[in-house]
Amino acid sequence: MSFTVIIPARLASTRLPNKPLADLGGKPMVVRVAERAARAGATQVVVATDHADIFAACREHGIDVQMTRADHPSGTDRIAEVAASIGLSPDATVVNVQGDEPLIDPALIAAVAAQISKDVPMATAAHAIGNMSDVLNPNVVKVVVNMAGRALYFSRAAIPWHRDGFAQSNVHMPDGFMPLRHIGIYAYSNRFLQEYPRLAVSPLEQIEALEQLRALWHGFPIAVHLTETIPEGGVDTPEDLERVRHHFGR
Repeated sequence: MSFTVIIPARLASTRLPNKPLADLGGKPMVVRVAERAARAGATQVVVATDHADIFAACREHGIDVQMTRADHPSGTDRIAEVAASIGLSPDATVVNVQGDEPLIDPALIAAVAAQISKDVPMATAAHAIGNMSDVLNPNVVKVVVNMAGRALYFSRAAIPWHRDGFAQSNVHMPDGFMPLRHIGIYAYSNRFLQEYPRLAVSPLEQIEALEQLRALWHGFPIAVHLTETIPEGGVDTPEDLERVRHHFGR
């Protein structure tokens, strides 16, 4: 199996300015992400950015990087531009690894890439949620899958809704069952990746603010790799940054 990892990286961040360039043990965060991705066995790892400072930092550390347009509405659109510019074949598998995931498990990247096939042009990952507070937290995205492991729906709501358990004061799920938490990593066939930006935005995507719903809305299946390992969190807050810096010895 061969696949390419493309890491979208923008400098804009409301909570953490210059986040991709935050120092983690002597290297910028985006460089740490690229190094983790390389350990997954990717054929190539490319950073996709619209900012000269990120471009320069990657070049300084020997990371392949491509400049993109600045007006892309999403990271998916950004990586689609890069996948086209580096000449990937339509059948190539592309994995979108977020630029704020310096502790991502390389094995997870490879496992998601392996889900892509002739019949499944998009894949992602999930794990069982361990507590009810996360089930009810709208910032924790849930996914429901069918018996073949393909996504039926993604939501910020608690899905599936346990009618009897949620009707009681002691909110609970059936014994032995917990909803699945969506992990924000995606793989695509390059053929579908190039088509995705041209698909009309779906109303479900707008309501939930979850762009993967566009694929389901238009009838494209999404494979969901289920992992028993809860991944390390990304970097969204100053507290997250301190946690990750501790891992890299500051």
